Amino acid sequence: MRSYVVVGLGRFGSEVARQLYRCGCEVLAIDVKSELVQQISADVTHAAVADSRDKEVLRMLGVGEFDCAVVAIGDDLAASVLATMNMKELGVPYLVCKAHDDVHRRVLEKLGANRVVIPEQENAARLAKSLSSPNLLDYIELSEDYSIIELPTPKSWEGKNLKELNVRAKLGVNILAVRRDGQIDVSPAAEFTFQSGDIVVVLGDTKALNTVQKL
Repeated sequence: MRSYVVVGLGRFGSEVARQLYRCGCEVLAIDVKSELVQQISADVTHAAVADSRDKEVLRMLGVGEFDCAVVAIGDDLAASVLATMNMKELGVPYLVCKAHDDVHRRVLEKLGANRVVIPEQENAARLAKSLSSPNLLDYIELSEDYSIIELPTPKSWEGKNLKELNVRAKLGVNILAVRRDGQIDVSPAAEFTFQSGDIVVVLGDTKALNTVQKL
């Protein structure tokens, strides 16, 4: 089970935390405001009232043992910067930060953030889905039940064509496109044979797409 610590439980941060938990991940949610922590406590694995600017507090919470940290403090630049620095110094292997504009984004990138998102450009559900699925390259939610995902070709598909795999009948998904060596084949023919390194774009419902990601 992948583990995440989410710092800053405003609208964006709390939604990321809830979505990650729904994806089956272990989630520690942190904020300085007790009312926000209380509101989310039933929707995550752990919730704590803590100041992310205090590295020793974060150390006691064991944040360095988590797979990924999401610093969702967007409005207070100083707090965001300090929290980001603390996460890096405590050894969090992958750090995602929320920024409120491009200047803020550049500062966070210079501090070593692996990924910086501006909420107006990327919604919480999409971010949570992409983080919780290590092989997932992109995720677009079309409705509550249907989505499009982009991921490396499953090993079991390599050397086989679409007709042999019959993914629509067997898995309930549709292959929208395949990217190979920078070229995109939209709606590939039944004789299209998958190779190692291919990137596939797949449409389906949540259950079917989860199955594809585990192949």
